[in-house]
Amino acid sequence: MMEFAEIVKKVRNELGYSQEQLARALNISFSTVNRWENAKVKPSRMAREIFVNFCVTQGIEIEETGK
Repeated sequence: MMEFAEIVKKVRNELGYSQEQLARALNISFSTVNRWENAKVKPSRMAREIFVNFCVTQGIEIEETGK
């Protein structure tokens, strides 16, 4: 299973988005996406849910780690 940081980077690359573009799409700050991707912080339960729902709407399947 992939860590959340790896999942964020994979999704972002699949969409061809910069960290800033992904942040805008999720309605969160660029620094939040950057910290997630660099595994500096883990998302809250609500933020994780927003991210997962975003992936679903984009047609991207992700393997949740639950971490």
